[in-house]
Amino acid sequence: MNDRETIEAALFAAGSALDIATLSKLVGKPKKQVIPIIEKLISEYEGRESGIEMLDLGGRYVMQVKPEYAELVRPLAPKELSAPMLRTLSMIAYHQPLVQSELIDMRGNSAYDHIRELKERGLVEATPHGRTKLLHTTSLFADYFGLESNDPELVKKKIVELSKVQSGQSGLNKWLGRRFIGVTPMYESLMGMCGIKDYKVINAYEPTEEELEELADVYKLVISRGYAEKVSKHYDGEVIEAGSTTFDDLIEAVRSLENVSDPEQVRESVELIEDLKERYASKALVFSKKVRPATDMVARIVSDLRLGVSADGFVIAPDYGLSGEGLDVSEGADILVPTHRSLEGNLIERVSSKYDAVVAGMKKFED
Repeated sequence: MNDRETIEAALFAAGSALDIATLSKLVGKPKKQVIPIIEKLISEYEGRESGIEMLDLGGRYVMQVKPEYAELVRPLAPKELSAPMLRTLSMIAYHQPLVQSELIDMRGNSAYDHIRELKERGLVEATPHGRTKLLHTTSLFADYFGLESNDPELVKKKIVELSKVQSGQSGLNKWLGRRFIGVTPMYESLMGMCGIKDYKVINAYEPTEEELEELADVYKLVISRGYAEKVSKHYDGEVIEAGSTTFDDLIEAVRSLENVSDPEQVRESVELIEDLKERYASKALVFSKKVRPATDMVARIVSDLRLGVSADGFVIAPDYGLSGEGLDVSEGADILVPTHRSLEGNLIERVSSKYDAVVAGMKKFED
């Protein structure tokens, strides 16, 4: 199959932004070969007289209706099913044929209303079964969720498959009716930066039984970078690994949630962070002494501050002591950069504290 057409079809089908890693995996080629294909597609759409556009959201790509046509076509777009109704539908789809009375026992009397609306939408049909009814999904259900057929075994198999794929709000999440973004405590302030209100703060690394139940309601989980494999043992939805070392990390984290965020809040947050980055760079303009970063993390901060680097410069190191290789990177350092175990406050305050430590240390040596 043609890579360009495959990528175009994937973006059309997704209904939300897809990252470069997902698209590279889809066509079986490295990112550096896929990016030019995407860029050419974006350029082609820009040159068309079309109501559709393709956008680059910073390593994530989306196909959508152009803003000037959005309100006009909105009445024609399929109406989303509510989360409770999706839960009812998921049970019917997974357990079909499901006895209606058993479903009511599991979901309560409100399921009667769900069944009625699902039947009206043509997603579910009911056949007589003694004094109750048997509930099944329909061929329209298969079309709605992009399945090859409405075969019950295929439906069930697909649900299991989708549980192993990071698919955002599509796929499994439509069946399970997941409603929230999950976020580990350190990244709660990221939700405010994105204007996201429907979220849960969860310890996703060592969850309790109660937290495991809460994770079942989460369709997108924000965690610290490097912990995806750990959380995959008990979470099957989309995982976003966020960094929080530099201001660029924060911008990347905000933009990774762009398709579920308040656009105006995202714009304001990115502008604030970019302004802070420039302010710290301005503060560091007066420093003539050169430095030697002890780790890649510190090197990124040094680069943002535009400090001169030398093999015999002042050593700047994180304060965590032993590295993953067992080396004490903090020993003998001239300037220590605080890491998250010694920091409090929101993400912007935490990142700012690292830059403050470097600026304050450099002032000492300049004086």
